[in-house]
Amino acid sequence: MGDDWAKAAEDQETKDLVTKVDDLKIKKNEEEKKEEPERESQPGESQPAESQPAESQRVGGESQPEGGESQPLPEPAADTSDESVTAGELSMMRKVMRKGIIQSKNKVEILRSDPKNPLHSVKSFEALDLRKELLKGIYEMGFRLPSKIQEISLPTLLAEPAMNMIAQSQSGTGKTAAFSLAMLSRIDPSKKYPQGLILSPTMELALQTVECVKMMGKYCTDITVRSAVKGDMVARGQIVREHIVIGTPGKVVDWVLKYRCLDLRTLKVFVLDEADVMIATQGHQDQSVRIHKQLPETCQMMLFSATYDDEVVNFAHAIIKNPVTLRLRREEETLENIRQMYVECNSEEEKYRAISNIFSIPVGSAMFFCHTKANAVWLSNRLKDDGNRVALLTGDLTPDERVQVLMRFREGAERVLICTNVLARGIDVDSVNLVVNYDLPRLHGTSRADCDTYLHRIGRTGRFGKTGNAINIVDGMSDLRLMREIENHFNIKIIKLDYSNIDEIDKLGED
Repeated sequence: MGDDWAKAAEDQETKDLVTKVDDLKIKKNEEEKKEEPERESQPGESQPAESQPAESQRVGGESQPEGGESQPLPEPAADTSDESVTAGELSMMRKVMRKGIIQSKNKVEILRSDPKNPLHSVKSFEALDLRKELLKGIYEMGFRLPSKIQEISLPTLLAEPAMNMIAQSQSGTGKTAAFSLAMLSRIDPSKKYPQGLILSPTMELALQTVECVKMMGKYCTDITVRSAVKGDMVARGQIVREHIVIGTPGKVVDWVLKYRCLDLRTLKVFVLDEADVMIATQGHQDQSVRIHKQLPETCQMMLFSATYDDEVVNFAHAIIKNPVTLRLRREEETLENIRQMYVECNSEEEKYRAISNIFSIPVGSAMFFCHTKANAVWLSNRLKDDGNRVALLTGDLTPDERVQVLMRFREGAERVLICTNVLARGIDVDSVNLVVNYDLPRLHGTSRADCDTYLHRIGRTGRFGKTGNAINIVDGMSDLRLMREIENHFNIKIIKLDYSNIDEIDKLGED
């Protein structure tokens, strides 16, 4: 009962990612298609309005159908293995769900540093001796005190002489703000050429970083920034002059080597963000290395990653010399944080009635998991027919649609998110204190319980030291056997819940 539930879930996600890398069977995903070479404009050619080269932008400038009649329950279908989500899409979803900084109580582990150059920590942004415009931007973003990873990393990143760094911590701990602040602090506005480069694995992640840098540097009106992603064009003969460039590896390689409009020899700071996602995306490793070879020896290197497996470590040390290596220990959350219960039903209609009662639990937010997309759509439509507001997240949605669904769920526009296995991994929302397994997870092609998926699912609640609830809907002897298998695997006891007892249901919302 003392196992670190959240850490086990994250570790399993890391293993899944490493397996993809080792097998070298990563399919060319949507983001890579975005990275295919684009034909830059020729002299005298006009460009579409949406792809006109942006003027040098100053950091502070402006720059399911509703359900009808109740539908019959779909026939049993195959599992959700046809649903796929790339590492980049997963990373983007994690970032979308992070409304603020996680207040971690755990320490930053210093895995490697120069003993001749001791590290320091700070407890306030004022202690960093930043220019007042940057401080104003930081406070306007809602930051009051540095996060754990920022306490150690920022004094090191701002020190003279500049030190290289490899930093690992999960999403929501302040990594993006840390390297954005460090980069903005090292820009010399009087010199009109690129001094900072940030690489992100996807266009969506790059544009989110652009937004963060602009917000933080809102009052540094003498610092300019531009993106280098699909749709950003540089006319033949033009040279990129902005101080900070934030883009994807394919586009930056084109600008540097093919069109020669971006000179990296003037860079002071280079950031490789989401290194674990880079590794999982075919071609991005090679592109990143090619970019790295163009950098001056004096350039400060920073690598940030959400995981710290062997692939990340080897890749990091292959491109970064003598780095300070930091890792933020994960939150220590135990099984005691999650009440695990089950509801026994004898028919599909009784199963739905149980869901309807559970839906009335006065909790913050809830996630309902289905084994197939067909079941998820059916349950969503049935609940909508009954006047309930729910969000649906499946592989049929585009990346933009998924982001919109997650943002509405995060903001509380819908209190319940119905989803399948793949798209729920790594999604953390502070307000989620109920997970419902409408279908118990099964291993693909077998009648055995998928214990790893069960771990992922209920790990979405009971996060950050809070109490969570997990309810399993058990339909017949087959489901009961699956549940017993899960109990034996984790050495736990799942308690029976009387869903018809309203008083008992109401108690679940008390914590």
